[in-house]
Amino acid sequence: MPPLADIADDYALLESEDRYRLLIELGRLLEPMPDALKTEATKVRGCSALVWVYPTRTDDGRLHFLADSNAAITKGIVALVLAAVQDRPAAEVAAADIEAQLAPFELTRELSSNRTQGLPNMIMLVRDTAERLA
Repeated sequence: MPPLADIADDYALLESEDRYRLLIELGRLLEPMPDALKTEATKVRGCSALVWVYPTRTDDGRLHFLADSNAAITKGIVALVLAAVQDRPAAEVAAADIEAQLAPFELTRELSSNRTQGLPNMIMLVRDTAERLA
């Protein structure tokens, strides 16, 4: 996954249709999430699509998230959230202003409310996990 700043630079240069394609491509870049991890416990509530996020810890204590969705654009949105925090120490993730990092994407303006309604819950799940593990 490219750094979030690089993704934002590319995104800013694109028209709406191409932005959708970029989000779909980002979703394809996510590490595969085993079906066994797609449970009620890992499901993100409040999303119109099915979304799962599963936290793991690396040997050196950094957080690494696996995620998936049954909707291509939603999977791309999850990929953006993870690009903001992936493989960082739990304390850093807990303190991260993910909303500010995602602001340049103007997702609520670009996408229907149906597609973005679960975004706050995705962010909250990531942040709550980080706070618990920090």
